[in-house]
Amino acid sequence: MFGIGMPEMIIILVIALIVIGPHKLPELAKSLGKGLAEFKKASEGFQRSVQEEANKSEEGIKEPAPQVKAASATVEPVAPGGAAQPQPAEKKETPHA
Repeated sequence: MFGIGMPEMIIILVIALIVIGPHKLPELAKSLGKGLAEFKKASEGFQRSVQEEANKSEEGIKEPAPQVKAASATVEPVAPGGAAQPQPAEKKETPHA
């Protein structure tokens, strides 16, 4: 437990008993236990949320990206009447010097 042996733990408890007093020591130990329990619960929640985010990111990587068809394979719709309507060409403007 934190690298503290039994003799060191007894010395700490005796000093705490002398400094705090026998009446307040159980209350202090109870509040310390509650604090440690809350800290443990919060850290487990944090670990769980980090693990969920890691799983979500792994699932995103595993999904294959949608494949794009080649431009030559696209077919333009034919207008009623059998003739395709020509599309106007885009004009590129050159800067005037």
